[in-house]
Amino acid sequence: MSNAEATTSSDRNGTGTAGPAAAHQREAQRLRALLEPTVQAHRLYLEDVDINIAGSNRVVHVVVDLPQEETGGVGLDVIAEISKELSNVLDEDPQDDNRPYDLEVSSPGVGRPLTEARHWYRARGRLVKVKVIQGDDLTGRIVSVDDDGVTLVPEIAVKKGMKPKQGEPVKIPFDRIRHGKVEIEFSHLEEAGLENEYNGPSEEA
Repeated sequence: MSNAEATTSSDRNGTGTAGPAAAHQREAQRLRALLEPTVQAHRLYLEDVDINIAGSNRVVHVVVDLPQEETGGVGLDVIAEISKELSNVLDEDPQDDNRPYDLEVSSPGVGRPLTEARHWYRARGRLVKVKVIQGDDLTGRIVSVDDDGVTLVPEIAVKKGMKPKQGEPVKIPFDRIRHGKVEIEFSHLEEAGLENEYNGPSEEA
């Protein structure tokens, strides 16, 4: 069973019209405040709430993640359970205008860009590619993260077919990181203390 990008949906019927983009953003912020207590009750972090309009129908996309101190991914059973609870919360929303909606709940998966400090915490033990501001880009494994930045053990390129060599640990301050992304790999998982299924394909519930 995959933990990455697990998705489930629920539907409700009604009528209504779509508003402008600014109104969508305000509505997304309102729904975030409405849904966050339910997400937190499951010891999860509410990563994002987004609303897309398709005609008279809304798609409410909710992204949940584990706390930053944990590794691994959100299981499909948890996604399914919290989806039902969030759907009930939306059904009881006192400010709802009765427009139809599809609720999609997912976890970010390993392919998400590392744009926040908590993303780097969540990627501890992972092999990542980092684009550095005013410096050479690096590929390495995250060994630690603190409030100031990320410490990597760089992987030094060798001849094709040979195991990469490891360099000395390097700390990169957050303010020098332009972009970071986890490299999907099928080795080193056991030594990194990660589950194989978190590297697998996405599934839908």
